[in-house]
Amino acid sequence: MGAALKAFCRDCFWTTAAAQRRCAACGSPRVVAHEELERLSIAHMDCDAFYASVEKRDRPELRDQPVIVGGGRRGVVTTCCYIARISGVRSAMPMFKALKLCPQAVVIKPDFSKYRAESQRILGLAAQLTPLIQNLSLDEAWMDLSGTERLHGAAPALTLARLQARIEAETGLTVSIGLAANKFLAKIASDLDKPRGFSVIGAAEAQSFLDGRPVGILPGVGPAMVASLEKAGFRTVGHLARAEPKDLAGRWGAHGLRLHELAHGRDSRAVNPHEARKGISAETTFNEDLTKLADLEDILAELSEKVARHARKDGVAGRVVTLKLRTTDFKIHTRRKTIPVPTQTAKTLFAVGREMLAREVDGRPFRLVGVGMAELVEADAVEGDFFAGEERRALASEKTLDALRARFGADAVTSGRILRAKAALKED
Repeated sequence: MGAALKAFCRDCFWTTAAAQRRCAACGSPRVVAHEELERLSIAHMDCDAFYASVEKRDRPELRDQPVIVGGGRRGVVTTCCYIARISGVRSAMPMFKALKLCPQAVVIKPDFSKYRAESQRILGLAAQLTPLIQNLSLDEAWMDLSGTERLHGAAPALTLARLQARIEAETGLTVSIGLAANKFLAKIASDLDKPRGFSVIGAAEAQSFLDGRPVGILPGVGPAMVASLEKAGFRTVGHLARAEPKDLAGRWGAHGLRLHELAHGRDSRAVNPHEARKGISAETTFNEDLTKLADLEDILAELSEKVARHARKDGVAGRVVTLKLRTTDFKIHTRRKTIPVPTQTAKTLFAVGREMLAREVDGRPFRLVGVGMAELVEADAVEGDFFAGEERRALASEKTLDALRARFGADAVTSGRILRAKAALKED
């Protein structure tokens, strides 16, 4: 492969063994330079404002306009373009707040079938480079290009830059790449220079890079954990790195030890294409707040059917049923129940979800309900032993309905409860 790779141009792919600020071949300033460039092979690829970018690509007249993908005025922002972000709009923000910040924004309902198709195109291009791809969602994935230098005739860094350019040329969409020594650092790197970014974090600099950053940057550290860590005096990653592992283990057990490793930039997780995803879920935000159990049950029934169809299509079943509620103060309330038989039927999802829902409905107004399944298993591996009795009969019935819908259309078969729910969810 010749001289050691220390820098390359993302426009013409010129390479050099010395750090450069501009490309000596084409003059481009888009040069990636790093001492460890040739030795790193773990990457995180993140599509830039994915859903909004797909919509802008398909509607060129929106190119210079702020675009928000999400529900109606009482919904939340699914994602937004970078122009909207300048005004302060962010994902998961209530729509009324987003439109107050950016009243001129164009709001588009999400089209997940289109987004899934584009995700498959992008991941298909990545799969031509390595089989070691681990999806996190439709718009992001980890990749491991270890040992691919001879196959592609280039270091992983250069191969990734060529992939980035190819994705943009063939799909009209852009991605940002984070290259690092492990998954944790790669995911952080991919967010450093968006959009169309390519950032590198080497092993030697990991500790100093992380030292002054807030503990919330660590995976698995949500708002509650941030509060717990800060109360204990650990406000930055550096504070955790300098703590005694025994002290962290005493406070938070194995999770405390894990945080200590991450604080030092260490992450031993492999890129695993077969790692099970966390779950399948569906949720909706109401046009008007709901308080009555019967109204919430109508919507829960439709969401249960949606999740169950998705599970059957993907050949998975869930051991845990989850319920999600949002009250009018925007607080999220989640409940979960482990069931004795892994399910992929709406009948079981709805029955268990309704049981949890009944315990929560006490006159409070709710603005959102969601249902899902977690701890997924392959349905083929358990069907013969576990899907028995009522579950087997329900599964056979729902598969028959799947076949009818596939032949005559998605709305060919539905229930009176579902029709009522759809009427309640109709947009203003």
